[in-house]
Amino acid sequence: MKSKLFMLFLVFFVLTNSSYSQIEDTLNSDLYKWLKSLPDIEVTQIKSDRIFSEAYEIFVSQPIDHNNPDGPKFKQQIFLSHTDKEKPMVIELDGYAVNNRTAELSKILNCNQIMVEHRYFGESVPAPFDWKYLTIKQAADDHHRIIEMFKNYYTGKWITTGISKGGSCAIFHGYFYPDDADASVPYVGPLNLSIDDQRVYEWIKSVSTPECREKVFNFQKLCFEKRDELYPIFLENADLKNLKYEIVGIEKAYEYAVLEYSFAYWQWGNGDCSNIPDKNSSIQEIWEHLLANGGVSYFSDDDITAGYPFFYQCYTEFGYYAYEVDQFKEYIEYADGQTPFFIPKDVNPIYDPTLLKKINDWAANEAENFVFIYGGNDPWTSPGVCLTGKTNSLKMVLPNGSHASRIKGFSKKDKDLIYSRLENWLDIQIER
Repeated sequence: MKSKLFMLFLVFFVLTNSSYSQIEDTLNSDLYKWLKSLPDIEVTQIKSDRIFSEAYEIFVSQPIDHNNPDGPKFKQQIFLSHTDKEKPMVIELDGYAVNNRTAELSKILNCNQIMVEHRYFGESVPAPFDWKYLTIKQAADDHHRIIEMFKNYYTGKWITTGISKGGSCAIFHGYFYPDDADASVPYVGPLNLSIDDQRVYEWIKSVSTPECREKVFNFQKLCFEKRDELYPIFLENADLKNLKYEIVGIEKAYEYAVLEYSFAYWQWGNGDCSNIPDKNSSIQEIWEHLLANGGVSYFSDDDITAGYPFFYQCYTEFGYYAYEVDQFKEYIEYADGQTPFFIPKDVNPIYDPTLLKKINDWAANEAENFVFIYGGNDPWTSPGVCLTGKTNSLKMVLPNGSHASRIKGFSKKDKDLIYSRLENWLDIQIER
Protein backbone atom coordinates (compact mmCIF):
# COMPACT_ATOMS: atom_id res chain seq x y z
CA MET A 1 0.00 0.00 0.00
CA LYS A 2 2.79 2.43 0.97
CA SER A 3 4.56 1.64 -2.29
CA LYS A 4 1.41 2.47 -4.30
CA LEU A 5 0.88 5.71 -2.38
CA PHE A 6 4.49 6.67 -2.97
CA MET A 7 4.17 6.01 -6.70
CA LEU A 8 0.97 8.06 -6.89
CA PHE A 9 2.68 10.90 -5.05
CA LEU A 10 5.68 10.67 -7.36
CA VAL A 11 3.48 10.80 -10.49
CA PHE A 12 1.54 13.76 -9.07
CA PHE A 13 4.78 15.54 -8.18
CA VAL A 14 6.27 15.01 -11.63
CA LEU A 15 3.10 16.12 -13.47
CA THR A 16 2.60 19.14 -11.24
CA ASN A 17 6.17 20.31 -11.55
CA SER A 18 6.19 19.59 -15.28
CA SER A 19 3.03 21.68 -15.70
CA TYR A 20 4.48 24.42 -13.49
CA SER A 21 7.71 24.34 -15.47
CA GLN A 22 5.79 24.66 -18.76
CA ILE A 23 3.88 27.65 -17.41
CA GLU A 24 7.11 29.24 -16.24
CA ASP A 25 8.74 28.61 -19.63
CA THR A 26 5.75 30.13 -21.42
CA LEU A 27 5.62 33.17 -19.18
CA ASN A 28 9.29 33.70 -19.90
CA SER A 29 8.83 33.25 -23.63
CA ASP A 30 9.70 35.86 -26.19
CA LEU A 31 6.06 36.03 -27.31
CA TYR A 32 4.70 36.58 -23.82
CA LYS A 33 7.22 39.35 -23.16
CA TRP A 34 6.26 41.01 -26.44
CA LEU A 35 2.57 40.78 -25.62
CA LYS A 36 3.11 42.31 -22.19
CA SER A 37 4.99 45.20 -23.78
CA LEU A 38 1.99 46.23 -25.87
CA PRO A 39 -0.11 49.14 -24.62
CA ASP A 40 -3.85 48.83 -24.03
CA ILE A 41 -4.14 45.04 -24.08
CA GLU A 42 -4.88 42.47 -21.38
CA VAL A 43 -3.21 39.05 -21.62
CA THR A 44 -4.09 35.80 -19.83
CA GLN A 45 -2.41 32.48 -20.51
CA ILE A 46 -4.81 29.63 -21.36
CA LYS A 47 -4.45 25.95 -22.18
CA SER A 48 -3.37 25.35 -25.75
CA ASP A 49 -4.30 22.67 -28.24
CA ARG A 50 -1.54 20.11 -28.69
CA ILE A 51 -0.50 21.56 -32.07
CA PHE A 52 0.41 24.85 -30.37
CA SER A 53 3.07 25.64 -27.77
CA GLU A 54 1.38 28.68 -26.21
CA ALA A 55 -2.13 30.15 -26.10
CA TYR A 56 -3.56 33.37 -24.69
CA GLU A 57 -6.86 35.10 -24.17
CA ILE A 58 -6.34 38.74 -25.08
CA PHE A 59 -8.51 41.82 -24.83
CA VAL A 60 -7.54 44.50 -27.33
CA SER A 61 -8.58 48.09 -26.74
CA GLN A 62 -10.43 49.26 -29.86
CA PRO A 63 -12.06 52.57 -30.78
CA ILE A 64 -15.83 52.29 -30.72
CA ASP A 65 -15.71 54.57 -33.75
CA HIS A 66 -12.58 54.13 -35.88
CA ASN A 67 -13.31 57.52 -37.45
CA ASN A 68 -12.64 58.94 -34.00
CA PRO A 69 -9.62 56.91 -32.79
CA ASP A 70 -9.12 59.11 -29.74
CA GLY A 71 -12.72 58.68 -28.62
CA PRO A 72 -14.28 56.02 -26.35
CA LYS A 73 -12.82 52.52 -26.48
CA PHE A 74 -14.12 48.99 -25.93
CA LYS A 75 -12.34 45.71 -25.22
CA GLN A 76 -12.42 43.17 -28.03
CA GLN A 77 -11.77 39.54 -27.14
CA ILE A 78 -9.35 37.51 -29.23
CA PHE A 79 -7.54 34.21 -28.72
CA LEU A 80 -3.94 33.73 -29.85
CA SER A 81 -2.48 30.24 -30.33
CA HIS A 82 1.23 30.13 -31.15
CA THR A 83 3.62 27.65 -32.70
CA ASP A 84 6.35 29.60 -34.54
CA LYS A 85 6.61 33.30 -35.36
CA GLU A 86 7.94 32.51 -38.85
CA LYS A 87 5.07 30.20 -39.78
CA PRO A 88 1.84 31.45 -41.40
CA MET A 89 -0.92 33.02 -39.31
CA VAL A 90 -4.53 31.99 -39.75
CA ILE A 91 -6.86 34.68 -38.43
CA GLU A 92 -10.51 33.68 -38.11
CA LEU A 93 -12.82 36.69 -38.28
CA ASP A 94 -15.79 35.35 -36.42
CA GLY A 95 -19.20 36.88 -37.03
CA TYR A 96 -20.50 36.29 -33.52
CA ALA A 97 -19.32 35.56 -29.98
CA VAL A 98 -16.39 33.19 -29.94
CA ASN A 99 -14.80 30.48 -27.85
CA ASN A 100 -11.26 29.35 -28.48
CA ARG A 101 -10.94 26.36 -30.79
CA THR A 102 -8.60 25.15 -33.50
CA ALA A 103 -9.65 26.13 -37.02
CA GLU A 104 -9.50 23.62 -39.86
CA LEU A 105 -6.93 25.71 -41.72
CA SER A 106 -4.66 25.88 -38.68
CA LYS A 107 -4.56 22.08 -38.64
CA ILE A 108 -3.98 21.85 -42.39
CA LEU A 109 -1.18 24.43 -42.36
CA ASN A 110 0.21 23.54 -38.91
CA CYS A 111 0.57 27.21 -38.11
CA ASN A 112 -0.33 30.05 -35.74
CA GLN A 113 -3.90 31.16 -35.15
CA ILE A 114 -5.92 34.15 -33.96
CA MET A 115 -9.66 33.89 -33.25
CA VAL A 116 -11.44 37.25 -33.25
CA GLU A 117 -14.81 37.92 -31.63
CA HIS A 118 -17.08 40.31 -33.54
CA ARG A 119 -17.83 43.68 -32.00
CA TYR A 120 -21.17 43.87 -30.08
CA PHE A 121 -21.10 40.10 -29.44
CA GLY A 122 -20.06 38.07 -26.40
CA GLU A 123 -17.41 39.84 -24.32
CA SER A 124 -16.82 42.53 -26.97
CA VAL A 125 -19.76 44.86 -26.33
CA PRO A 126 -19.01 48.60 -26.30
CA ALA A 127 -20.11 50.87 -23.48
CA PRO A 128 -21.64 53.35 -23.93
CA PHE A 129 -23.80 51.22 -26.24
CA ASP A 130 -24.81 52.74 -29.56
CA TRP A 131 -26.12 50.60 -32.43
CA LYS A 132 -24.83 52.99 -35.08
CA TYR A 133 -21.25 51.76 -34.68
CA LEU A 134 -22.20 48.17 -35.49
CA THR A 135 -21.30 48.35 -39.17
CA ILE A 136 -19.43 46.23 -41.69
CA LYS A 137 -16.74 48.88 -42.07
CA GLN A 138 -16.19 49.37 -38.33
CA ALA A 139 -15.76 45.60 -37.90
CA ALA A 140 -13.34 45.47 -40.83
CA ASP A 141 -11.39 48.28 -39.15
CA ASP A 142 -11.23 46.19 -35.96
CA HIS A 143 -9.79 43.28 -37.92
CA HIS A 144 -7.31 45.46 -39.81
CA ARG A 145 -5.99 46.98 -36.60
CA ILE A 146 -5.47 43.54 -35.01
CA ILE A 147 -3.61 42.29 -38.09
CA GLU A 148 -1.40 45.37 -38.15
CA MET A 149 -0.59 44.86 -34.47
CA PHE A 150 0.44 41.23 -34.78
CA LYS A 151 2.39 41.71 -37.99
CA ASN A 152 4.91 43.48 -35.78
CA TYR A 153 5.75 40.06 -34.33
CA TYR A 154 4.75 37.37 -36.81
CA THR A 155 6.77 37.34 -40.03
CA GLY A 156 5.02 34.60 -42.02
CA LYS A 157 2.15 34.74 -44.50
CA TRP A 158 -1.38 35.70 -43.35
CA ILE A 159 -4.62 33.88 -44.15
CA THR A 160 -8.04 35.26 -43.25
CA THR A 161 -10.94 32.89 -42.77
CA GLY A 162 -14.34 32.66 -41.14
CA ILE A 163 -17.48 30.54 -41.08
CA SER A 164 -21.02 31.64 -42.03
CA LYS A 165 -21.29 35.31 -41.09
CA GLY A 166 -17.61 35.04 -40.28
CA GLY A 167 -17.01 33.92 -43.85
CA SER A 168 -18.80 37.05 -45.01
CA CYS A 169 -16.61 39.09 -42.64
CA ALA A 170 -13.50 37.65 -44.31
CA ILE A 171 -14.87 38.84 -47.66
CA PHE A 172 -15.78 42.24 -46.23
CA HIS A 173 -12.30 42.64 -44.77
CA GLY A 174 -10.70 41.73 -48.10
CA TYR A 175 -12.78 44.39 -49.83
CA PHE A 176 -11.56 47.14 -47.53
CA TYR A 177 -8.04 45.84 -46.85
CA PRO A 178 -6.91 43.62 -49.75
CA ASP A 179 -3.24 43.86 -48.75
CA ASP A 180 -3.69 42.59 -45.19
CA ALA A 181 -3.69 38.89 -46.11
CA ASP A 182 -1.89 36.70 -48.62
CA ALA A 183 -4.87 34.37 -48.99
CA SER A 184 -8.42 34.01 -47.71
CA VAL A 185 -10.69 31.01 -47.19
CA PRO A 186 -14.27 32.07 -46.33
CA TYR A 187 -16.58 29.19 -45.47
CA VAL A 188 -20.28 29.32 -46.42
CA GLY A 189 -20.36 33.13 -46.37
CA PRO A 190 -23.41 34.73 -48.02
CA LEU A 191 -23.58 38.15 -49.65
CA ASN A 192 -27.27 39.02 -49.34
CA LEU A 193 -28.70 41.78 -51.48
CA SER A 194 -31.97 42.45 -49.64
CA ILE A 195 -33.76 41.69 -46.38
CA ASP A 196 -35.97 39.35 -48.41
CA ASP A 197 -33.42 37.83 -50.77
CA GLN A 198 -35.40 36.06 -53.49
CA ARG A 199 -32.49 33.81 -54.38
CA VAL A 200 -33.15 31.83 -51.20
CA TYR A 201 -36.71 31.06 -52.37
CA GLU A 202 -35.50 29.89 -55.76
CA TRP A 203 -32.81 27.75 -54.15
CA ILE A 204 -35.27 25.87 -51.96
CA LYS A 205 -37.42 25.24 -55.04
CA SER A 206 -34.53 23.66 -56.96
CA VAL A 207 -32.18 22.11 -54.40
CA SER A 208 -31.47 18.35 -54.27
CA THR A 209 -33.99 16.12 -56.07
CA PRO A 210 -37.71 16.65 -56.83
CA GLU A 211 -38.51 13.70 -54.55
CA CYS A 212 -36.65 15.17 -51.57
CA ARG A 213 -38.08 18.66 -52.13
CA GLU A 214 -41.56 17.14 -52.15
CA LYS A 215 -40.87 15.32 -48.88
CA VAL A 216 -39.75 18.58 -47.26
CA PHE A 217 -42.83 20.42 -48.49
CA ASN A 218 -45.16 17.60 -47.46
CA PHE A 219 -43.67 17.55 -43.98
CA GLN A 220 -44.40 21.26 -43.53
CA LYS A 221 -47.91 20.72 -44.84
CA LEU A 222 -48.33 17.81 -42.41
CA CYS A 223 -47.28 20.02 -39.47
CA PHE A 224 -49.98 22.51 -40.41
CA GLU A 225 -52.60 19.84 -40.99
CA LYS A 226 -51.85 18.28 -37.61
CA ARG A 227 -51.67 21.59 -35.77
CA ASP A 228 -54.38 20.50 -33.31
CA GLU A 229 -52.15 17.64 -32.16
CA LEU A 230 -48.74 19.31 -32.49
CA TYR A 231 -49.49 22.73 -31.04
CA PRO A 232 -50.24 21.37 -27.52
CA ILE A 233 -46.87 19.57 -27.64
CA PHE A 234 -45.28 22.87 -28.75
CA LEU A 235 -46.80 24.51 -25.62
CA GLU A 236 -45.60 21.67 -23.39
CA ASN A 237 -42.09 22.01 -24.80
CA ALA A 238 -42.18 25.74 -24.09
CA ASP A 239 -43.11 25.10 -20.46
CA LEU A 240 -40.55 22.32 -20.07
CA LYS A 241 -37.68 24.38 -21.51
CA ASN A 242 -38.91 27.75 -20.21
CA LEU A 243 -39.23 29.15 -23.73
CA LYS A 244 -41.14 32.42 -23.95
CA TYR A 245 -42.69 33.69 -27.19
CA GLU A 246 -43.91 37.13 -26.18
CA ILE A 247 -41.98 38.95 -28.92
CA VAL A 248 -43.48 36.97 -31.81
CA GLY A 249 -46.63 35.64 -30.15
CA ILE A 250 -46.82 31.93 -29.45
CA GLU A 251 -49.42 31.04 -32.11
CA LYS A 252 -47.44 32.90 -34.74
CA ALA A 253 -44.20 31.36 -33.46
CA TYR A 254 -45.54 27.88 -34.15
CA GLU A 255 -46.29 28.83 -37.74
CA TYR A 256 -42.85 30.35 -38.22
CA ALA A 257 -41.23 27.26 -36.70
CA VAL A 258 -42.88 25.22 -39.46
CA LEU A 259 -42.03 27.77 -42.17
CA GLU A 260 -38.39 27.80 -41.05
CA TYR A 261 -38.19 24.02 -41.46
CA SER A 262 -37.45 24.03 -45.20
CA PHE A 263 -34.58 26.50 -44.80
CA ALA A 264 -33.15 24.84 -41.69
CA TYR A 265 -33.48 21.33 -43.10
CA TRP A 266 -31.44 22.13 -46.19
CA GLN A 267 -29.02 24.28 -44.23
CA TRP A 268 -27.97 21.45 -41.93
CA GLY A 269 -29.22 18.25 -43.60
CA ASN A 270 -26.91 15.65 -45.14
CA GLY A 271 -28.98 15.16 -48.30
CA ASP A 272 -30.65 11.96 -47.08
CA CYS A 273 -34.36 12.73 -46.95
CA SER A 274 -35.43 9.17 -46.19
CA ASN A 275 -35.81 9.99 -42.49
CA ILE A 276 -38.43 12.72 -42.98
CA PRO A 277 -41.72 11.62 -41.34
CA ASP A 278 -44.86 11.35 -43.43
CA LYS A 279 -48.58 10.90 -42.83
CA ASN A 280 -48.03 7.34 -41.63
CA SER A 281 -45.65 8.47 -38.87
CA SER A 282 -46.71 8.90 -35.26
CA ILE A 283 -47.37 12.35 -33.89
CA GLN A 284 -44.34 11.94 -31.62
CA GLU A 285 -42.09 11.16 -34.59
CA ILE A 286 -43.41 14.21 -36.42
CA TRP A 287 -42.84 16.44 -33.39
CA GLU A 288 -39.33 15.16 -32.71
CA HIS A 289 -38.34 15.77 -36.33
CA LEU A 290 -39.73 19.31 -36.24
CA LEU A 291 -37.99 19.93 -32.92
CA ALA A 292 -34.66 18.75 -34.33
CA ASN A 293 -34.90 20.42 -37.74
CA GLY A 294 -37.34 23.34 -37.52
CA GLY A 295 -37.35 26.69 -35.76
CA VAL A 296 -38.93 25.69 -32.45
CA SER A 297 -36.50 27.68 -30.28
CA TYR A 298 -35.36 30.11 -33.02
CA PHE A 299 -38.44 32.28 -32.51
CA SER A 300 -38.29 32.25 -28.71
CA ASP A 301 -37.60 35.46 -26.80
CA ASP A 302 -34.18 34.29 -25.57
CA ASP A 303 -32.94 33.31 -29.03
CA ILE A 304 -34.21 36.52 -30.60
CA THR A 305 -32.72 38.84 -27.98
CA ALA A 306 -29.41 36.95 -28.02
CA GLY A 307 -29.36 37.46 -31.81
CA TYR A 308 -30.21 41.17 -31.77
CA PRO A 309 -26.73 42.29 -32.95
CA PHE A 310 -26.93 39.88 -35.90
CA PHE A 311 -30.47 40.90 -36.78
CA TYR A 312 -29.60 44.59 -36.49
CA GLN A 313 -26.91 44.06 -39.09
CA CYS A 314 -29.33 42.12 -41.28
CA TYR A 315 -31.78 45.01 -41.26
CA THR A 316 -29.18 47.72 -41.92
CA GLU A 317 -26.53 46.30 -44.29
CA PHE A 318 -26.21 42.54 -44.22
CA GLY A 319 -29.60 41.44 -45.56
CA TYR A 320 -31.59 38.33 -44.69
CA TYR A 321 -34.38 36.13 -46.03
CA ALA A 322 -38.11 35.80 -45.48
CA TYR A 323 -40.64 33.00 -46.05
CA GLU A 324 -42.99 32.16 -48.86
CA VAL A 325 -46.46 31.69 -47.41
CA ASP A 326 -48.71 31.47 -50.47
CA GLN A 327 -48.32 27.70 -50.73
CA PHE A 328 -49.59 27.35 -47.15
CA LYS A 329 -52.18 30.14 -47.14
CA GLU A 330 -55.06 27.76 -46.41
CA TYR A 331 -53.34 26.78 -43.13
CA ILE A 332 -51.73 30.00 -41.91
CA GLU A 333 -53.60 32.28 -39.53
CA TYR A 334 -50.90 34.60 -38.16
CA ALA A 335 -47.64 34.58 -40.15
CA ASP A 336 -47.10 36.79 -43.19
CA GLY A 337 -43.59 35.54 -43.96
CA GLN A 338 -41.78 38.71 -42.89
CA THR A 339 -39.61 38.99 -39.75
CA PRO A 340 -39.71 42.53 -38.30
CA PHE A 341 -39.93 41.02 -34.81
CA PHE A 342 -36.18 40.32 -35.08
CA ILE A 343 -35.42 44.05 -34.94
CA PRO A 344 -34.21 45.20 -31.50
CA LYS A 345 -36.75 47.10 -29.43
CA ASP A 346 -36.82 50.89 -29.90
CA VAL A 347 -34.59 50.67 -32.98
CA ASN A 348 -35.70 51.77 -36.43
CA PRO A 349 -32.98 50.57 -38.80
CA ILE A 350 -32.84 51.71 -42.40
CA TYR A 351 -31.71 49.00 -44.78
CA ASP A 352 -29.19 50.08 -47.42
CA PRO A 353 -27.85 47.40 -49.83
CA THR A 354 -25.37 49.75 -51.50
CA LEU A 355 -22.26 48.43 -49.74
CA LEU A 356 -23.18 44.75 -50.19
CA LYS A 357 -23.71 45.31 -53.91
CA LYS A 358 -20.25 46.88 -54.18
CA ILE A 359 -18.66 44.04 -52.20
CA ASN A 360 -20.52 41.44 -54.27
CA ASP A 361 -19.23 43.00 -57.49
CA TRP A 362 -15.69 43.17 -56.11
CA ALA A 363 -15.76 39.54 -54.90
CA ALA A 364 -17.00 38.34 -58.30
CA ASN A 365 -14.58 40.35 -60.44
CA GLU A 366 -11.57 41.54 -58.43
CA ALA A 367 -10.94 39.43 -55.32
CA GLU A 368 -7.58 37.66 -55.63
CA ASN A 369 -6.26 34.64 -53.71
CA PHE A 370 -9.65 33.54 -52.32
CA VAL A 371 -10.97 30.01 -51.91
CA PHE A 372 -14.73 30.27 -51.36
CA ILE A 373 -16.19 27.14 -49.73
CA TYR A 374 -19.93 26.40 -50.00
CA GLY A 375 -22.31 23.49 -49.44
CA GLY A 376 -24.33 22.08 -52.32
CA ASN A 377 -27.59 21.91 -50.33
CA ASP A 378 -27.09 24.94 -48.08
CA PRO A 379 -29.57 27.78 -48.84
CA TRP A 380 -26.85 30.27 -47.89
CA THR A 381 -25.03 29.17 -51.04
CA SER A 382 -27.72 30.90 -53.12
CA PRO A 383 -26.50 34.39 -52.17
CA GLY A 384 -22.88 33.21 -52.30
CA VAL A 385 -20.10 34.64 -54.45
CA CYS A 386 -20.47 34.08 -58.20
CA LEU A 387 -17.00 34.21 -59.77
CA THR A 388 -16.67 35.54 -63.32
CA GLY A 389 -13.24 34.06 -64.07
CA LYS A 390 -11.48 37.43 -64.01
CA THR A 391 -9.33 36.55 -60.98
CA ASN A 392 -7.33 33.59 -59.70
CA SER A 393 -9.88 32.89 -56.95
CA LEU A 394 -11.57 29.52 -56.58
CA LYS A 395 -15.14 28.61 -55.63
CA MET A 396 -15.66 25.09 -54.32
CA VAL A 397 -19.15 23.68 -53.71
CA LEU A 398 -19.31 20.43 -51.73
CA PRO A 399 -21.87 18.07 -53.32
CA ASN A 400 -24.80 17.55 -50.92
CA GLY A 401 -22.88 19.71 -48.44
CA SER A 402 -24.59 21.63 -45.67
CA HIS A 403 -23.69 24.80 -43.79
CA ALA A 404 -21.10 22.61 -42.03
CA SER A 405 -19.15 22.09 -45.28
CA ARG A 406 -15.39 22.09 -44.76
CA ILE A 407 -12.32 21.30 -46.86
CA LYS A 408 -11.98 17.88 -45.24
CA GLY A 409 -15.32 16.83 -46.80
CA PHE A 410 -14.15 17.24 -50.41
CA SER A 411 -12.78 14.49 -52.62
CA LYS A 412 -9.02 14.00 -52.81
CA LYS A 413 -8.99 15.60 -56.25
CA ASP A 414 -10.81 18.70 -55.00
CA LYS A 415 -8.69 18.93 -51.85
CA ASP A 416 -5.54 18.74 -53.96
CA LEU A 417 -6.85 21.64 -56.05
CA ILE A 418 -7.50 23.72 -52.92
CA TYR A 419 -4.13 22.82 -51.42
CA SER A 420 -2.24 23.63 -54.62
CA ARG A 421 -3.73 27.12 -54.71
CA LEU A 422 -2.84 27.73 -51.07
CA GLU A 423 0.68 26.37 -51.60
CA ASN A 424 1.18 28.71 -54.53
CA TRP A 425 -0.15 31.80 -52.74
CA LEU A 426 1.58 31.09 -49.43
CA ASP A 427 4.83 29.62 -50.77
CA ILE A 428 4.52 26.53 -48.56
CA GLN A 429 4.10 22.77 -48.83
CA ILE A 430 0.98 21.17 -47.33
CA GLU A 431 1.27 17.64 -46.04
CA ARG A 432 -1.20 15.49 -47.96
